[in-house]
Amino acid sequence: MGIAERKEREKTEMRDLILQAATELFVERGYDDTSIRTIAEKIEYSPATIYLYFKDKPELFHAMMDHAFSLLIEKFSVVDKSAHPIEQLRQLGQVYMKYALENPALYDLMFIMRKPMDHVACAEDWDCGLQAYHFLYTIIETCMQQELVRFTDAHVGAITVWSHLHGLIALNLRGRFVMIPEEMHAPLIQASIDSIIEIIQN
Repeated sequence: MGIAERKEREKTEMRDLILQAATELFVERGYDDTSIRTIAEKIEYSPATIYLYFKDKPELFHAMMDHAFSLLIEKFSVVDKSAHPIEQLRQLGQVYMKYALENPALYDLMFIMRKPMDHVACAEDWDCGLQAYHFLYTIIETCMQQELVRFTDAHVGAITVWSHLHGLIALNLRGRFVMIPEEMHAPLIQASIDSIIEIIQN
């Protein structure tokens, strides 16, 4: 391996180390209570080292979000593209729910916390989120083309379905299902997914 290749690998490894430490601290302490200095202390480097890779905390968080969304998008790839569009929609909902329930703290950072979105000036600045949204939008659009759902606008359809599922997950993650036995939480959310799909169909 040449010197240039070794330096590039070391640079990638350092960036990954910073992102891993930042993710752990954001999950543990929250966005506001995590600083560049605390991240630097965790990896035992100076804050100046982190600034070589990220100009500020919002940019670092955005990179972490990119990684988190890439994991979610990878999960979406298991949806059977040859299946009936309604079945694809159901599978996508199941994958989304599973990801949220298995990664509650990360989901909170991705979809609930407001602070990281403050630096997003336009849609293109949140490309990772747009890619994930595109999966749902495309399925809704296909359902509309085949007259399988009641929607006349694919964005309205996608936001409606997403909001329904996100609301269920957020209520669960914020402990608002305390009146329901814990073992019933996941089945309840799944049943609600099935219900919203039934409601939107023609």
